[in-house]
Formats: sequence, C-alpha cells, structure tokens
Amino acid sequence: MLRLHDTATGAVRPLELRSPGKVSVYVCGVTVSDVPHVGHGRFSLVWDVVRRYLEWSGLEVRYVSNITDVDDKIIARAEREGREPAEVAEEYERAWYETMDRLGVRRPDDDPHATAYVDRMVELVGELVERGVAYETDDGVYLSVADVPGYGLLARQDLDSLRAGARIEVDDAKRSPLDFAVWKKAKPGEPSWPSPWGEGRPGWHTECVVMSLDLLGEGFELHGGGLDLAFPHHENERAQAVALGKRFAEHWVHNGLVVVAGGEKMGKSLGNTADLASLLRSHDPRAYRLLVLRSHYRSPIVVTETEIADAAAALRRLDTVFRRAAEIGLAAAAPDAEVVERFRGHMDNDLNTPPAMGLLFEQVRRANTLLDSEDDDSAATVLGTIGVLASAVGLAVGQEEVEAPDEAALAVARQRDGARAAGDWGAADAARDELVRLGYVVEDGPTGTSLRRR
Repeated sequence: MLRLHDTATGAVRPLELRSPGKVSVYVCGVTVSDVPHVGHGRFSLVWDVVRRYLEWSGLEVRYVSNITDVDDKIIARAEREGREPAEVAEEYERAWYETMDRLGVRRPDDDPHATAYVDRMVELVGELVERGVAYETDDGVYLSVADVPGYGLLARQDLDSLRAGARIEVDDAKRSPLDFAVWKKAKPGEPSWPSPWGEGRPGWHTECVVMSLDLLGEGFELHGGGLDLAFPHHENERAQAVALGKRFAEHWVHNGLVVVAGGEKMGKSLGNTADLASLLRSHDPRAYRLLVLRSHYRSPIVVTETEIADAAAALRRLDTVFRRAAEIGLAAAAPDAEVVERFRGHMDNDLNTPPAMGLLFEQVRRANTLLDSEDDDSAATVLGTIGVLASAVGLAVGQEEVEAPDEAALAVARQRDGARAAGDWGAADAARDELVRLGYVVEDGPTGTSLRRR
C-alpha cells in the first residue's frame, strides 16, 4: 500500500481507504487569470503521477481538481483590459487545458467551477453564521478561527503561535487578524450574487470545501496541492468543515515548489515566473515530466535550460533502446517481476521517484548491453520491464519528437554508406564528422546510417 507524508501529522503513513479498491483525490486547481507557468507544471505533473500510480497499483481513482473562475486577479485583469471577468476566465481556462494536454497531464474526472457552486457556498456560510462561528462586518462575513478546535494543524502551530506571528491588518471590524472572509460584499462593477448579507461573492477558501464535500463526500482519502497552499488556504478549508462538524480529508499531501537560483519561490507576484507553454514549445514535454520525477515530490526543484537539456538527453537514451529493438523486429516481453517489485517498493515509500527513475534507467543500460550481445530473449524481458515502469508514472517511451533530416544531410549519409561499403574508412569518418557538425547524432543500423537531431 502506498504510504505518503501527511502534513497534518508530519509523518509518512499509509493511505487508508474508505472503500476497498477505491480512492478519492481532491487537488486544488488553478485560478484562470493568466497563462500557466512552470510552477503550475510541476504541481500538475506531481499529481498526475500520483493518480497514474494509484491506478497502476490497481485502484479505482476519482480525481477532482477545481477551476477558480472568479477571483480578485481575474477581476483586476478584466478591469485593466476593459473586458468582462467571465471572458478573461474562459480565455485562460482554454490556455490552461491546452498546455496541460501538451504536457501529457490527464484531465480531471471532475473540474468544478467556482461560479457553478455559489448557491451552495451561500448555504455553507449561512450555516457557519447560524452556529455562531462566523460574523458579519461592513465588508463581508468572516470565520472566527478562535472558535475552531485545533486551528493551525496544517501549519503545525497552535493558535497562540499563529497569533503571535500574524501580520496585523488595518481592519477594526475583524476580531482577529487570522479570521478570514467566507463572503465578500461586492464593490461597484464586480461580479456578484445575492445573499442574506447583500450582493457579493464567496471567499476563496470556501469554494474548495464545498466542492470537495459535494463531489467526494465526507472523509475522502486525499487532499493535495502545492506546499504554499497548506497554510492558510487548506487550513481555512479544513476549519470550515470542522466548524460544521463534518469529516474532511483524511490525508493531506503537499508538493514542493519550483524555485529560482538562491532558493526563492517562483511566482507571478515575484516577477520570476517562466511561461510553461514556451518551455514546451522548445523542449520535448516529456523532459519536464522526467525532471520532476528525478526529484522527490516534496523537495524544491530548479528548472533551468541545463536541467531540461539533461532530462531530454536521458529521454533520447530511453527512446533509442526501443528504436534499436524495433529495427530488428524485437517486441517487448513480460516484465521481470523482481524488478517491478523493487520499483513498487520505492514508489510506495512516499512516492520516492528518484531511485525509481534510477532503476528505470538501469534497465535501459541493461537492454542496450543485451542488444549489443544479441541476447534477444533477455532484451525483450528488459524492454517489457521498462515499459511497465514508465507507464506507472506516465512517461511515454519510444515517442521521441524527431525532426526529419534535411536533404543535404541525407546526401552526406549516402556518401558515408558508399564509403563504408567500399572500405574507405577515412572518407566514412569524414562524412560522420560532417554530419555531427550539421547537428546530427549518427547511428549505424541494418539499413545503413540513421540520423536524428541532437
């Protein structure tokens, strides 16, 4: 059984299931106010791997990830550009899914939109007010965190410690700087919905608790997202469920962030984001998946041209071994069960993908050695093993994006084949050097010289 680090307990523990063979996962999605950046790519890939590995392990997974389609950032962008907030949200939701499709991230089973759940959010806020744990002010309705038992669990701090470290806000109406809005009264020109407290819209922390409980029910297994969401966002979700006496997520998992040199978090507010779509246009999208897999999901990662290029080079080795097998008509056979179990051991230990990827590429080296020695039966088993391990983490193999050689390079390749046939090894070597200068990797196959771009 998969064991994952639980932010609530600070320990790695088994993922316990409500129903045998089934698991429900809720992952906080995206606010569709801009194009996705590489940090979005990292969290999306981590959770795509979690989902795929659970399914590979034989579980039936229901995967939910929301779309925040009304938000301060969306409203601000619409005002700057003279557009309606809904138009902005629709544009960037399209951009989000186009990029995720390119990245190979599977779409959620459900992607609830905040605007579709406003009525239910109004009901939830009303229940909080009736219970006396939320109160109305001139600008909205706030949850009183002092009335929530165990507030601060995901921050791993108690309420007094959080109060001591809280930034004091200029808001005389709030009882505590930690109290948060569950309903925001509308400002002129903003999107709004009717409520007992006047026209307005829900607070951000309210949408996910309503959506997750509606779609997955109480006590669903796994709630995830980026580490930056653990506090206050996820803590504030949890607080509303606790205040209503509802059983919420049983296991909280948070992935590490993308950082820049020096360890600073990457984010739009810091002005250091990188456009994910641009990265995917200039690199094999699988290279980013492999880069993410090479780091533990809870660790920070740095995304640079050097890191991406190194991952792309590793992918070429992976693709090459399958291309070599295809050239001799060798098909993959049943995998090596012992290697698969070693892989499972790494993955079940808090999704420890770095050694799992080390094991995968150890099999690539084995396959090449066996192909060199023409031990086809053993090579077929290793190829089957590679395919099984790669499929568990969504890493497609044998699908390198190949640019066809131009006519000039093909002419040099033909000259090289002619020189080799005539035993003119000096001319053959000179032709190889010319092809390398033109930017090609030169390989010898049954039909002669084969070329691919470096």
